[in-house]
Amino acid sequence: MANLLYNEMLKLVTKKRLVVVGLIMAVLIGTFTYAQYKETERLRDKLGTTDWRSSLQQQIVDTQNRLSGSQISDEWKKQLQIRVTQQQYYLDHDINPTEPGAPTFVRGFIENAIQLLLPLMVLVVASDIVSSENSMGTIKLLLTRPVRRWKILMSKYMTLVLAVSIIVLMFGALAYLISGIVFGFTGWSAPVLTGFTVQSGELNTAGVHLVPQWRYLLMEFGLAWFVSLVVGTFSFMFSVLIRSTAAGMGVMLACLIAGTILSNMVSSWETAKYLFVVNLDLTDYLAGSPPPIEGMTLGFSLIVLAIWGVGAFITSFLVFTKRDVY
Repeated sequence: MANLLYNEMLKLVTKKRLVVVGLIMAVLIGTFTYAQYKETERLRDKLGTTDWRSSLQQQIVDTQNRLSGSQISDEWKKQLQIRVTQQQYYLDHDINPTEPGAPTFVRGFIENAIQLLLPLMVLVVASDIVSSENSMGTIKLLLTRPVRRWKILMSKYMTLVLAVSIIVLMFGALAYLISGIVFGFTGWSAPVLTGFTVQSGELNTAGVHLVPQWRYLLMEFGLAWFVSLVVGTFSFMFSVLIRSTAAGMGVMLACLIAGTILSNMVSSWETAKYLFVVNLDLTDYLAGSPPPIEGMTLGFSLIVLAIWGVGAFITSFLVFTKRDVY
């Protein structure tokens, strides 16, 4: 198994997929860092001050003005009201939700990237981990070796797990280093509020408590790693089921995009909460954002994703060990 794993990692490194993913991340993070910097400057020029309280008060006023409009749907109004209540809670407790520094940028960036951007980076690596063997004809050579099929596939899956871990670590390191050049590298111990819950469309603050930002980031990256592993497992399954890398990547890409759209449209379709693509945005539970469908919780989403992931894992092994190779 160790030799098989070494060979698979060697293939991954030779293909330079991780290098490509790293370059894509660096460009995107640099772009988003610049956009955040320009937005900070715009707010400073608009308010004439760098005081976070003034900025947050202005955001509350702007949101309340939007709520007074007649063209906003009831569902969107509920989300805006929850946001205003949450922002007012930060003001009342004198806690800056946007403490300047790279850790705060990383926190916000992972919250926005967990549902689509990070899974897409995993997709680049996982989409051809098995199907490429079919397209190049090397699968027959692999299967003629005196090694059980399940061991061959397990080595590929273990390589995927390592690749997912590397991508998540690389994501955090690049985000911290690039944004730190602009915003500074401090803010690890800044207080962050978590424990907000939404019940019947109202924000519940009974379980709110303070955690240092480094601990909050550890929780976020743990959830991001889990989501990436589930998405990677599905990509792995499609790589086994579909011999064409492009087709497998297309199917998985369609699933991810559909999940992003469904998360904003399925509030009245209760059974949609059992779809794995609707449960990817796990960091929203930490931040206290309303779930796509009322009644969903962090524990529920973790269980749904775990069940789908285990199902994809089992399917991959059943198909790979039973299918004829030609």
